[in-house]
Amino acid sequence: MSIRKLILGMSLLLMIAGFASAQNLGGDLAITRGNKLVAQGYYKLAINEYERVSSSDETYAQALYNIGVCYYELWKTDEAIQFYKRAVELRRGEYPIAYYALGVALEDLSRLVEAREAYRLAIKASHGDNAAATHRLGVLFAREGSVETAAKLFRAASRRRGEHASASHNNLGVMLARMGQLKEAETEFMIALRETNGQFGDAAHNLKLCRSLLATTQNRDSLRDLKLVLDVR
Repeated sequence: MSIRKLILGMSLLLMIAGFASAQNLGGDLAITRGNKLVAQGYYKLAINEYERVSSSDETYAQALYNIGVCYYELWKTDEAIQFYKRAVELRRGEYPIAYYALGVALEDLSRLVEAREAYRLAIKASHGDNAAATHRLGVLFAREGSVETAAKLFRAASRRRGEHASASHNNLGVMLARMGQLKEAETEFMIALRETNGQFGDAAHNLKLCRSLLATTQNRDSLRDLKLVLDVR
């Protein structure tokens, strides 16, 4: 799943929450209307609805976050970042989904140091229960070559259910392979394939390569043994 689709998915989850809580008029009503428009892809019109929410309304932070999602979907990433930041500030940092969306947007702009911090804050704000942010943070560390740190993050993310899980198993396998733990890597690739009913091309490729490396390693060991025998003789 692409990052943009993932953010849209989160906005639709937010829409469901909006319907469930839309018992009051005012901010809740504007958010419900905006969420309906988001579901139909009318992001500019949705922004108009979210902007109706008063800054004194308890749903104002939610409206700011939703506006950020809309700007992100409109490929206006800089604007999205500003609204995510405002939403987080308004909730005094207690807004995991906004921190995560902020990290994704920053990553899009290759502002990787800031993205990493946003993911860390998303994990902190959710008391460690944000597998998506944990996975993305692992990806950033993996790209930097911090294999052991990335492996720990992927392992933590893989223990949580969700669309990130199979990717986390695959990536954990890659990190383990890089650390020379090929048997453990093989297991992770197999789990990634099982969880996707075999429909994970990268995991299938990695599993094949991993098994090839294992076979090569075994052959090398045999050759060493044979060489030792020849040396003694």
